[in-house]
Amino acid sequence: MRLPHPFTGELFDSPVPAGTGWPEDPAGRRTPVARDAGEVLELAGTDDLAELTARVSVCRACPRLVGWREDVAVSKRKSFADQPYWGRPIAGWGAPDPRILIVGLAPAVHGGNRTGRVFTGDRSGDWLFASLHRLGLANQPTSVHAGDGLRLIGARMIAAVRCAPPANKPSPDERDTCNPWFRRELELVLPTTRAIVCLGKFGFDVLLNALQEIGGTLPRPRPKFGHAAEYVVPVPGGEVTVIGSFHPSQQNTFTGKLTEPMQDAVLARAKTLAGL
Repeated sequence: MRLPHPFTGELFDSPVPAGTGWPEDPAGRRTPVARDAGEVLELAGTDDLAELTARVSVCRACPRLVGWREDVAVSKRKSFADQPYWGRPIAGWGAPDPRILIVGLAPAVHGGNRTGRVFTGDRSGDWLFASLHRLGLANQPTSVHAGDGLRLIGARMIAAVRCAPPANKPSPDERDTCNPWFRRELELVLPTTRAIVCLGKFGFDVLLNALQEIGGTLPRPRPKFGHAAEYVVPVPGGEVTVIGSFHPSQQNTFTGKLTEPMQDAVLARAKTLAGL
């Protein structure tokens, strides 16, 4: 059954087919689709960030993740039963030439998997975008749905794994299959990036591996994840500073492991390093 988009009122199937008018949908009906790890590697080999973003958003390479994201898009959470779910991979989002890159684990099953934009429509996103807005890195403090007018200022967000995984735990094979998307996007935005904030250890580890794969030189001993821990990594053409941050999950924010001042301090440090 087609249901109305909560902002535009336009009717959509759930999951949403590419090129049918969903706000901020980067793909079209003819965007090529990766159906296995080999095709991901092949299709990630583009020099066009917009085309890469489109290809990410229609990927079907991991059967377990495809099944999960689409099953949830049909069954839905009761509180969102009256709206369509995106039900597709979540592409990178924000400035195409960022000074700050923010790296997360994967989309939330009733957040990005529902709304079509990373860190949008869930409590983690509420926390993160409020902090970005306080620091002048976002034009508004809320991130409700694609098409809500939100813009990032000098920043971009990407996830290590682009589909919502069951129990928020992608398998090693799923991580590795998705890695060419992540690595290529990192490679394309790295020339302007000066600071990378990693939200949680999973994203931190994936980022370090990707930096090494594209020619970066990791400090020795290998950097260890910690909140506000930072490391300078030489990369082709310059250097980038990697900063760890506890993930803004409810488990961390409700218990006080991550507070608003702690989150603001990490992003403020990234902003200073980026010269924004």
